Amino acid sequence: MNKNDLIAAVADSAGLSKADATQAVEGVFDTITKELSGGSEVRLVSFGTFSVSTRKASTGRNPRTGEPIQIPETKQPKFKAGKGLKDAVN
Repeated sequence: MNKNDLIAAVADSAGLSKADATQAVEGVFDTITKELSGGSEVRLVSFGTFSVSTRKASTGRNPRTGEPIQIPETKQPKFKAGKGLKDAVN
């Protein structure tokens, strides 16, 4: 399922026009993105939790030359599925 398929499914299940469903889906994505970029987490009970984790800086190797390179610290978005979602999948 891609984004357009998701919008069509939301429109059908909620009885909305595709334009309204597009605004709703975009609004959800924008809100989650805004909260994560601000350092917060988003908890959706029985669905899951979106959070941000920090990857520590490390030393890697350039595969061509073999010389060491410094890999900076980065932040990664994470999703942990909730019990309701896990039960629905299994």
